[in-house]
Amino acid sequence: MEKLLEILNQIRSDIDFDNEKALVDDGVLDSFDIVSIVSELSMEYDIDISIDDMTAENFNSAEAMFEMITRIQDED
Repeated sequence: MEKLLEILNQIRSDIDFDNEKALVDDGVLDSFDIVSIVSELSMEYDIDISIDDMTAENFNSAEAMFEMITRIQDED
């Protein structure tokens, strides 16, 4: 989780990823941010994030992103 927070803070250092729980729903992250996050997570964790995984629920919080990463890794 610590590495994920580092990645997120590199992309958007102005967001409190530890506490924000509605990153997509509240419009905190825009589509460019999501694309950047998907790219970084794919490279860092060696995972393929599918279109089906690109839902607000999976990107609304750092915890949700971490759960998605773990689930994708477990599926491989």
